[in-house]
Amino acid sequence: MILDSPKGVPGLVALPRSLSSMAVTVGGLAIFLVLGSLLLISYPIGSTVHGYFYGVDNSNKLALPVFPSNESNTDSSLDRNVDVINRNSSSGPSLEVPISSSGVNDSVNDIDKNSLPSESDLQIPSANARQEVGVKEKGSSVASSAKRNVVSDNSGSADKGSDESSTTTSAPDSESEAKPVLSDVPSNTTPISSEDSGCDLYHGIWFFDSQGPSYTNNTCPVLTQMQNCQGNGRPDKEYENWRWKPSQCELPRFDAKKFLELMRGKTLAFIGDSVARNQMESMLCLLWQVEVPKNRGNRRMQRYFFRSTSTMIVRIWSSWLVHKTSEPFDFAREGVVKLHLDAPDEDFMEFIPSFDVIVLSSGHWFAKQSVYVLSNEIVGGQLWWPDKSRSMKINNIEAFGISTETILTSMVTHPNYTGLTILRSYSPDHYEGGAWNTGGSCTGKVKPLAPGELVENGFTDIMHKKQVRAFDRAIKKATNKSKLRLMDITEPFGYRHDGHPGPYRSPDPNKITKRGPDGRPPPQDCLHWCMPGPVDTWNEFVLEIIRREFEGSQSSLL
Repeated sequence: MILDSPKGVPGLVALPRSLSSMAVTVGGLAIFLVLGSLLLISYPIGSTVHGYFYGVDNSNKLALPVFPSNESNTDSSLDRNVDVINRNSSSGPSLEVPISSSGVNDSVNDIDKNSLPSESDLQIPSANARQEVGVKEKGSSVASSAKRNVVSDNSGSADKGSDESSTTTSAPDSESEAKPVLSDVPSNTTPISSEDSGCDLYHGIWFFDSQGPSYTNNTCPVLTQMQNCQGNGRPDKEYENWRWKPSQCELPRFDAKKFLELMRGKTLAFIGDSVARNQMESMLCLLWQVEVPKNRGNRRMQRYFFRSTSTMIVRIWSSWLVHKTSEPFDFAREGVVKLHLDAPDEDFMEFIPSFDVIVLSSGHWFAKQSVYVLSNEIVGGQLWWPDKSRSMKINNIEAFGISTETILTSMVTHPNYTGLTILRSYSPDHYEGGAWNTGGSCTGKVKPLAPGELVENGFTDIMHKKQVRAFDRAIKKATNKSKLRLMDITEPFGYRHDGHPGPYRSPDPNKITKRGPDGRPPPQDCLHWCMPGPVDTWNEFVLEIIRREFEGSQSSLL
């Protein structure tokens, strides 16, 4: 039975045909969606896209805690603690630049001649000791210390890739380095995503980047004068352009806005000696390009506050990272520094519950005079041992390893610390042909060493080895919810003999910058790093480590 359409309502007769068309369309769309869903399940693209883009998805951002809007309340608790200087603490002779009451460096035009270590000060290990820790001979390829991309989530076990007895070198693109084994992760931590954990940041090459640095010596007011190589007259600038490229992935340029967003409402603290100061100032210079911070520092603690995200950058001086005193002890007279290797430096330990990320570093001060105390007994010393009838139980290399294990263990067992600790490995110096005061020089070095040209430094290698062993031992003792990461810069920066100030350590127009008629080089600094320069890469590493931690934690909660 066919119904005639009413007059004036044309097209109603075509209704059955329209319904058929709609049914076909809807059916086709349903089939397309089903097939598309099956395709996405079989070949997911999410991880691939994430590999190209390091930013946080704005639609999925997790709101991180923000400090109270009243800035006077933000740092009142810290100010009450840090405005009073601990007068019982002695920093001793220093690799440090004096800090004024405002937290800004003063009197920085020269380096204390007692501040830079001499090779004669160093207790270089014997051939047997070098063989014990697997140090390669001069001219060999770079030795791979225990696994470089070492991770701990405080599960009580070390990364299986960091076997401290291993001395073999894996190729940078080997399967073992591309996919390091992670330790078991407890329920109170978040594992790093697979694409992140598969990349070892610390094996790769230096490449020339014509884009140049993110800042200049004229755009960063907190740059210490002795690291202001261009301001001090260094004629070449190519050292500013070399960037690090890991073998298995990209290391993005430092993104100041991204860093501040990831650190929203958080505090990052650099703790260590003047090389730690070098890194902290690099971080400030990088961030300064997008926001001028408020200086809230004092003589005990430098602090810079970035209002846009309530982010605080802190620096605390600690030359050895362990407890020190100049009081007389046993047969050690008053005045000489005594290091209690089994006790952390209380000058900063009281503050760590308020820090979210801590970058620890030390090492070079173990070339300076000091007495080593362990279990309340004098067990050794550096440039000090008055009683020749007694034998020393440990030297400065062993002392460094013990001190590193002590401070890391204190971090991962502190009952009120839940942050991320980054251990920056030993920073190599490049005094060639002698020590800083015996003809050692990095004058005229203008490019990184090429692969295969690296000259091994036995002292640097064994100090690094002790540091990695201490890291491995500490993570086995972890009891709290904090995390521990090794930022292993030692090998990559062994190639950067061009990145030091050399003789360009002051603005004095009459300074000597070339070798004399007798071939003797001028006084120079081959320990600290020019800014801008290679040291900025350290903070690219820091940002990448933080990104992996914080973005992984955010995505796991979405």
